[in-house]
Amino acid sequence: MRKLFLDELDATALQQLKLDWPTWARLKQRPPLSDWRTWLILGGRGSGKTRTGAEWLKGVALADPHYPGSSGGRVALIGTSYEDMRDVMVEGESGILAVHSKSDRPQWISSRRELIWPNGTIGKLFSSANPEGLRGNQFGASWSDEICKWSNLEQTWDMLQFCLRLGKYPRQVVTTTPKPLKLLKKLLKDPSTVTVRSATLENASNLADGFLDYVEGIYAGTSLGRQELDGEIIEGSEHSLWRRERIEASRLEHAPELNRIVIAIDPPAGSGSRSAACGIIAVGMAGDGISYVIADKTLEKATPDKWAAQAVALYHLLEADLIVAEVNQGGEMVKTVLHNVDPSVPVRSVHASRGKWIRAEPVALLYEQSRVLHVGRFAELEDQMCSITPDGMADGVSPDRVDALVWAITELALNKRAEPRVRRA
Repeated sequence: MRKLFLDELDATALQQLKLDWPTWARLKQRPPLSDWRTWLILGGRGSGKTRTGAEWLKGVALADPHYPGSSGGRVALIGTSYEDMRDVMVEGESGILAVHSKSDRPQWISSRRELIWPNGTIGKLFSSANPEGLRGNQFGASWSDEICKWSNLEQTWDMLQFCLRLGKYPRQVVTTTPKPLKLLKKLLKDPSTVTVRSATLENASNLADGFLDYVEGIYAGTSLGRQELDGEIIEGSEHSLWRRERIEASRLEHAPELNRIVIAIDPPAGSGSRSAACGIIAVGMAGDGISYVIADKTLEKATPDKWAAQAVALYHLLEADLIVAEVNQGGEMVKTVLHNVDPSVPVRSVHASRGKWIRAEPVALLYEQSRVLHVGRFAELEDQMCSITPDGMADGVSPDRVDALVWAITELALNKRAEPRVRRA
């Protein structure tokens, strides 16, 4: 039916259909209906965020009522450099010129870094390399592209905000692949910001054949892939004990035969919907003396019977040798809850007499010495590892997964008392 319909259209109609953005736009590419000052579009590479920004600015510049915002006769385009803006935002395949028909396409005056629409709206280009260049200008709308690449990010952004003062209600669109930057986090928390996130996969039909399979085959699940393909903000602290590049270098697909396996639990202080997560991590040691992280079965907001059942099930699944459980929060109750599930499971209680950071330091050193490897990818655990700070917190919360990891590796690799058991038949 679709082919028959298209076959009946002449070249002019086909071109008009091609440029009819509402027909092709995904829901996330359509402007939010609510009131907003900033439309923040976080996306992976090739997710369609550039096309979205160009289409919105086109609609505002041409006073299309379907696009919220008023140009006030002047709009701004801001990017990393003039070269990037010319090649991507203006002349690119998804840029300003490409999304217009010949009749409404703006005149591009490269030497003046200006776009002039047929209705008189003027678009000015500004580089983040020169924040002061914005001073003295005023606009009704702006499109900022790849702000996480900007030099002088804070200064450029602040200058832009002072310039958005034309029209009834100035608005701005931001399109970027995210990074854990202070300004981006501030925008995410701003009540006047509407945020949408798009992964590269969502735009697969507009990408070259084989591209997605190739890049996902290499980068899927990695911190780089989560950032560049999924559009996630990958957190990290410059003060953390772990670095993502070290974790990536410590990764493999399969573990060798393991002589000993430990399940470590970091129970929450409370239980139910108000409790923190219960960290449940499995680590094994091979004959080479290397510890292999093999499972993360952490539970969020679980009751004691649920996290105990989860830990015991993992113990049997992996044919583990021991469950190590921190008892600071629950005392003997922790061991009791586990034995209520299965009295035969060996449990060793451990008590934290030092802070989380101090306990984690010798474990982090083992990573630096390539004596701990990750079998597969554990995104949430690795996020905590790269976010933990000297106060023992990770992004303001207790790092339950890291605590369990530290207990397991301490038991296997750092405690002299730990003797391999005979494997169960």
